[in-house]
Amino acid sequence: MKGQIIGYVRVSTVDQNIERQLEQLQHCDELFIDKVSGKDVERPKLQEMMRHIRRGDIIEVTSIDRLARNNIDLQNLVKEITAKGVVIKFLKEGLTFGAEGNDNAISKMMLTMLAAISEFERALIRERQREGIALAKAKGKYKGRSPKLTPEQVEQLKQRIAAGESKSSVAKAFGITRMTVYAYLK
Repeated sequence: MKGQIIGYVRVSTVDQNIERQLEQLQHCDELFIDKVSGKDVERPKLQEMMRHIRRGDIIEVTSIDRLARNNIDLQNLVKEITAKGVVIKFLKEGLTFGAEGNDNAISKMMLTMLAAISEFERALIRERQREGIALAKAKGKYKGRSPKLTPEQVEQLKQRIAAGESKSSVAKAFGITRMTVYAYLK
């Protein structure tokens, strides 16, 4: 049974550009695009894709780190996808899972190693970022993030919440996350 070719695209923030990924996946029958952090397990389009896929489908992802940020999440997703009779291909790494004969020990080892390297690389980036911020703070040059909302918008946000509107809908209306809404409510 021949299925669809499905592309999964993820960028960490709304501001990041998805064009590079889209160009590589333009041949796909269907695309699912998330604009959320990889560490966020609540990726709506990933969950929608997981409900959508059927035996015989092929999922293409430009690289391992676009599907998952950590090794455990990656391994679980690959297992769940292949258990449904769906093939998953990581284009950059040239790895395929779920097809007859392609699920070998070397491919599984490569997936684990590349995921571990990605996780390590992300940890180094965060560490350097923290060091840079600490140094800038010590020199009095770090001011932190600029506020997402003006004082007037914060007041509107509080009024809408007090009136009974859900935090999710208010967050969406202001283009911020629910966590940011909670921060403004403190």
